[in-house]
Order: sequence, then structure tokens, then C-alpha cells
Amino acid sequence: MTCSGSMLILTSLTNLFLKMFLTKRRKFVFSALFLTAGLTIIQLLQISNRYLAIFILSLLSIPLTFWSLKEALRGPIWLVSWILPAFFTAGVGLFYFLLPGSLLTAIPVISIYLVGMYVLFLSENIFAVAAAMRTIQLFRAASAVGFLSTLVTSFLLYDTIFSFRLPFYQNAPLVFSLSFFLFLHGTWSVNLEEKITGRILLYSLILALGMGEIALILSFWPTAITLGSLFLTSLVYVSLGVVQAKLSDRLFKKTVEEYLTVGFLVLIVLLAYTTWG
Repeated sequence: MTCSGSMLILTSLTNLFLKMFLTKRRKFVFSALFLTAGLTIIQLLQISNRYLAIFILSLLSIPLTFWSLKEALRGPIWLVSWILPAFFTAGVGLFYFLLPGSLLTAIPVISIYLVGMYVLFLSENIFAVAAAMRTIQLFRAASAVGFLSTLVTSFLLYDTIFSFRLPFYQNAPLVFSLSFFLFLHGTWSVNLEEKITGRILLYSLILALGMGEIALILSFWPTAITLGSLFLTSLVYVSLGVVQAKLSDRLFKKTVEEYLTVGFLVLIVLLAYTTWG
């Protein structure tokens, strides 16, 4: 048997082994565990090295997402599937960095991140499959997970940005950039179109621009960081919810009233707890 023939057989056996034992769900588990281990190790590093480590870990989540969803990735899913895993990783890592370093803090944060990443991989896989098949029973569940994950991720990132006490000309672009990617994922996942259309880009751009402008205003607003972040997150809830209802042809008067009521109540809380003195 020639050397090339032996290599071909070895490659075939390796691929067969991977298909048999490294199923898609096991890839999700492995990727989630790997990233969780990385997040845990980061907390043991010196403070000066943690920001770079969180950035690297967030980038690392992108190829892991592609690897985990390899069989199902088609069309625009390549462009949006990485957004929530990468941003969720960055959000949890940076927010965790701001919390007190204790075991009571570490255990729930690590546990939530592990479960969250696994659920994100599952939901992105459902989006990928649904985009190809155009129908799947779990699509609504994945949409709900995606919407909730967007809200959690946005709050963690907004809170981190405001915690840095940056000037307004840095807060606004950061919030705009992060919001654009989150809105891009949220708007595309409604109808799972075969390409990122101009309408999707326009909605994402307009909503993100509004978030950046509100972040600029909040940079001068004398309120608590957490409350300001919560207000921005409520705006994500309202704006993304209304746009998703519009894209799915379910934008009714009652729907708009429900979303606006939530936004109005959070605004009242923001004003009530603002110290103008």
C-alpha cells in the first residue's frame, strides 16, 4: 500500500470518528466549556492583562461558533451567527471584571455564562437550519432566546461602557457600534432572509444611531450607571420589539402601546432617581 493510500485511509477513519463521536450537540458543549474555562482563567490574571484576555476570548468565540455550526452555515448566517456569542462573552467578561472577586460571585456568573453560551449555540443552530428549510418548530423558541440574549448582552455592555466614565464623544460611538451589530442580528432573525437586505441594514443603522444619541445625552445626565444602562436596554426592548413586529407583519396598535408603556415607565424611574443638585 502506498503512502498516499495510507494517508487517505487515515483521513477517512479520522473523519468517520469525528462524525460518530463529535456530534453537533457535543460541539456546543465543548465550545461552551472551553470558553467558560477561559473566562475562569482570566479572573486569575493580573488586572492589567484581563482586558486583552477578554478581547481575545471574545474573538475566539467566533471560530468556535463557526466550527460548532459548520454543517448548517449557509448564506447570511455566516455574517450574524457570531454576534451574540462574541458580544455575550465580552459583556459577561467585562461585567464580571467589575464585580467583587469572591467565590459567591464567581459561581453564579460562571454558571450563567456556561448555560447561556450553550443555549446561544442551540438557538443559532436553529436559525441556521430554519434559514435553509424555511420552517422549523423550534424557531419561535430560538427567537425568544435571541431577543432575551440581546437584552442581557446590551445591558452588560452598556453598563460596562458607562462604568469606564468615558467622555461623551467615546460613549456615543461605542454604544452605536455595539447596538448596530445587535440590531442587525435581531432584525435579520425575524424572517431569515437569504441575504442582508438594504431594509435590514437601514433599520439597524437608524436604531443604532438613536441609541448612540441617547448614550450621548446620558453622558451628561446625573444618574446612576446601572439606571442609565437599564434605560438604554429598555430602549433596545422597545425599538427592536416594534421593528420585529413590523417585519413579521404583526405591528398592531396594542403591540405598540405595550412596548411604549414599558419605555415610558422606565423613563419615569430614570427621572425620579435623577439627582439634579
